[in-house]
Amino acid sequence: MGYRIAVVGAGYVGLVSACGFAELGHRVICVEKDPSKLEKLRKGVSPIYEPGLEELISEMLGKGLLSFSDDLGGSCSWADVIFICVGTPPRRDGGADMSQVEEVARGIASVLDGYKLVVEKSTVPVRTAEWIRRTIELYGGKGKRYDVASNPEFLRQGSALHDFFHPDRIVLGVESPEAERILLDIYSSIEAPKLITDIKTAEVIKHASNSFLATKISFINMVADLCEEVGADVKKVAQGMGLDSRIGLKFLEAGLGYGGSCFPKDLKAFIRVAEENGVDFSLLREVERINEGRLRRLVSKVKKAMWVLRGKEVALWGLSFKPNTDDIREAPSLKLVPELISEGASLRLCDPRAVENFKSVFPEGPTVRYFDDPYESVRGAHALVLVTEWDEFKRVDLERVRSLMLTPLVFDGRNAFDPDRMAELGFEYYGVGRGRRFSL
Repeated sequence: MGYRIAVVGAGYVGLVSACGFAELGHRVICVEKDPSKLEKLRKGVSPIYEPGLEELISEMLGKGLLSFSDDLGGSCSWADVIFICVGTPPRRDGGADMSQVEEVARGIASVLDGYKLVVEKSTVPVRTAEWIRRTIELYGGKGKRYDVASNPEFLRQGSALHDFFHPDRIVLGVESPEAERILLDIYSSIEAPKLITDIKTAEVIKHASNSFLATKISFINMVADLCEEVGADVKKVAQGMGLDSRIGLKFLEAGLGYGGSCFPKDLKAFIRVAEENGVDFSLLREVERINEGRLRRLVSKVKKAMWVLRGKEVALWGLSFKPNTDDIREAPSLKLVPELISEGASLRLCDPRAVENFKSVFPEGPTVRYFDDPYESVRGAHALVLVTEWDEFKRVDLERVRSLMLTPLVFDGRNAFDPDRMAELGFEYYGVGRGRRFSL
């Protein structure tokens, strides 16, 4: 028989984790205080798009292993193990806003009635576990039996369920043999390396991992800029680097930089933690600076190639920050769209999943129109900009695309298309770090 688990927060991490724990055979209550989200979840409808997630929600609800509630105290009182999966959004100074984590800790303190294991799963700064413990002690938990542990998540949006069941590693930061035993039991059926550490080490691992991946992305984008200037091909450069086993091929894809809810936020938070502790993280400041310049370079490329944008139609493929998600947080499209509009262009936007989220920021109007069909989006367009490399875009009939466009300008922000093939089809093609192919 499995554990009784309360997962607090039904965002990407919480919802995927709740479904994952239920699939592993545990009984799970997922706590969500947003009434509209809660109503959907109780009906088996996922408020976010993640491949396979809605089907798993319905299956686990049907088996009675998963339920949803807005009762934090009752859910935590019922549970043996409480996973904190609430948001930690960035503050103005770059640090993480920990108010939701504190709110959960206060709620837990009031219902401690026997041993509980409290696990931070949200991405949090080092020493957060100490603050959770202090908060529990201050609000009624003094003298009660409980442990605090850290189990950072490494879920990638678009493949989160796969990552939950087939992780590269499971990191468990614990301070007692009992906490270690319980967490190992919970994950016993998952075959993956399980790294047992102290809590502070586990907290640092998450921020260090994401910051290193962001560094890798900014590095190859820096190299891509050089390749454009000297006529080299960054994809071949990346291949030559990545075949070195010490480097690896992953995260060496030049493009428009990283976005989403994790890398930008986690990098800022890690820098802030370092500054608070007197440690020089200027390397990560440069990583951030390089990433912020990716959109400016693309816009400059578009303006140089098109000369005048005013009155022209530009198709933009991809609004989400990456494929297989409807998440637009920190997506390059959010900055690109107003830049192009300010130049007088009319935009024809297309994305398989993120259109509704994007409409909440940029409503449809004279300069912004939305299309479900990528072919209709390029009909009569003066240029096409690929922002997100959805498979739906990579599989299009390029000859048909060429026939529908008014002028054949393609700006490939993800190097999704082959430059030689594009040239054969009559496109004027601009990739990232693919050398200077056209004279302007």
